[in-house]
Amino acid sequence: MSPATPPLADRRERLDAALAERDLEAIWFARPNSFTWLTGGSNVVDREGSVGVAAAGYDREEGFRVVTDTIEAPRLRDEEVPAEFTIEAADWYADSLAEAVAERSPTPAAADFDVPGFESVDTTSLRQPLADADIDRYRSVGADVVEALELIARTLTPDMTEYEVATDLRAALETRDLVAPVVLVGGSERAQQYRHYTPTDATLGDYALLSVTAHRGGLYASATRTVAFDAPDWLAERHRTAAEVEVSALAATQEVAARDGPAGDVFDAIQEAYAAGGYPDEWTHHHQGGAAGFAGREWIATPDHAARVFAPMAYAWNPTVQGAKSEGTVLVTDDTIEPLTMTEEWPTIDVSAVDPVAGDATLSRPAVLDRGSD
Repeated sequence: MSPATPPLADRRERLDAALAERDLEAIWFARPNSFTWLTGGSNVVDREGSVGVAAAGYDREEGFRVVTDTIEAPRLRDEEVPAEFTIEAADWYADSLAEAVAERSPTPAAADFDVPGFESVDTTSLRQPLADADIDRYRSVGADVVEALELIARTLTPDMTEYEVATDLRAALETRDLVAPVVLVGGSERAQQYRHYTPTDATLGDYALLSVTAHRGGLYASATRTVAFDAPDWLAERHRTAAEVEVSALAATQEVAARDGPAGDVFDAIQEAYAAGGYPDEWTHHHQGGAAGFAGREWIATPDHAARVFAPMAYAWNPTVQGAKSEGTVLVTDDTIEPLTMTEEWPTIDVSAVDPVAGDATLSRPAVLDRGSD
């Protein structure tokens, strides 16, 4: 699938402002998520690497540029990078990527990877809030992530292993051109023991939690689904409590964004919702999520977190109550709270924000799918 051309007018405006603010001549991106944010394409060959095989840049004189090596230049030109970018190639045996960028860039400059003499750049701040074109693509990414997740969730049986389910999930995601850095599958025993239930050869048993984070075109969507075969008595209640915390977080996100407030204020609402549900300490056992976009989490909220809350922006809050979890990717604007990882085929529960100060939102959230009668 060919990459989508990003909204280059939006990128140019943001980068011009960053150059002016810091009195720089150029900014360069070689980390995969920011390379994709700028070009719409991918610079990844080795998924284990934190830096890709090319750097995308923007400078005052020449505009949009890509520096890579002679191995990658033809493919990037043909398949990954819009025509608005000039591509420059260094001999693959001569220079490192950092050296090639340093030799070709005007200075002073900044980069999101280690280039001698360059300043560092906070890419997260550049990528917020989302541009309109990013939002349009995000809806498609979210729909495909949840389609794959629910397809596999409906096939589960108690005697399947977590490994088997994870393999099926990865296949379903990849056939939709989605890359999944996070695929978690927890059967009834391990989902109660651990908040990050990385898959093992354990069988699912009485119920299972399936959590994924996947991306396409640089945009990340996260979601969790719960499937029960012989549900514990407490599962529905804990699941609803987690959902109430999630909706409280979303309502607070919209309110805090409207006054340009910090993430720590949203975290206050999260703590209050846990306490109201009878689980005041549960937030201490797992991170609660935060802003999503061109990273699984652009930032993860903590108490007193100073990161600014933006709208329009995607958020993926993921509260847990031991053995239960509520998680989805949601677009928050000034006027709406729009789930991006929901379908009409999955059962839902209507959940209201706990604290009226955090907002009067009521949202439909995924319920536990009861397979006990199947």
